[in-house]
Amino acid sequence: MRWQGRRQSSNVEDRRRMGAPTMVLGGGMGTLIILGLALLLGVNPQAVLQQGAPQPRQAGPPDPAQDELAQFVSVVLADTEDVWNRLFAEMGRQYREPKLVLFTDRVHSACGMATDAVGPFYCPADEKLYIDLSFYEQLRNRLDAPGDFAQAYVIAHEVGHHVQNLLGISDKVNALRIRLKEEEFNRISVQMELQADFYAGVWAHHAQKMRDVLEQGDIEEAIGAAEAIGDDRLQRQSQGYVVPDSFTHGTSEQRVRWFRRGFETGDIEQGDTFNAERL
Repeated sequence: MRWQGRRQSSNVEDRRRMGAPTMVLGGGMGTLIILGLALLLGVNPQAVLQQGAPQPRQAGPPDPAQDELAQFVSVVLADTEDVWNRLFAEMGRQYREPKLVLFTDRVHSACGMATDAVGPFYCPADEKLYIDLSFYEQLRNRLDAPGDFAQAYVIAHEVGHHVQNLLGISDKVNALRIRLKEEEFNRISVQMELQADFYAGVWAHHAQKMRDVLEQGDIEEAIGAAEAIGDDRLQRQSQGYVVPDSFTHGTSEQRVRWFRRGFETGDIEQGDTFNAERL
């Protein structure tokens, strides 16, 4: 991806130098939201809860090796701002730019306390994206999805959730949570995640038209990341078998297909995963 020397977003909060709070999860609604995020991201909620015991930690400087990566995600965020500001203006709407919070190990959000075990996430309550940059090491080494555009796809996907929030889609989905059985809501969750993948593809389409950002192999990198975090692949790796009724993000094939559709069309109207005949 061509990104060096380009505009960086002013909407980045670098909390990597801040000391961690002594309690990761304090209970109440914040805990429930974070546990819900863990489930959506395929993380064992028990692993998150186990990290909720008091864990004093001294503040320290961030890894210097992450400095370039921090600059990179800031450029990607700036690209998403340019694309979605334009697309929202074309729809007669105003785009509110989200904040991107960089953290190390654990972080406090308006959705509660979270650890890096949750992975990158978007909190609609404060309209912020959260990421521990060490996640990219897992993406590259554990999930075998290397490349800078794979990293850009992760940011674009979370921004996709912000777009859903601004369009009122998130509120409609959350209203269903208490009315549906787990298996039924899992299907809605899959539709939500696939639409965020679609929006990531829409971003890539327009970023290329506006900035000529793509280099050879970039789309393949994004596709590799989408494949790596499919529910079927993650479950097969972790437990040796898949349970389709428990899927919350979609299969590798579904995630790739919806990202491709967004990239190939660039048309936000083509991403209604909730009424699609085929997910």
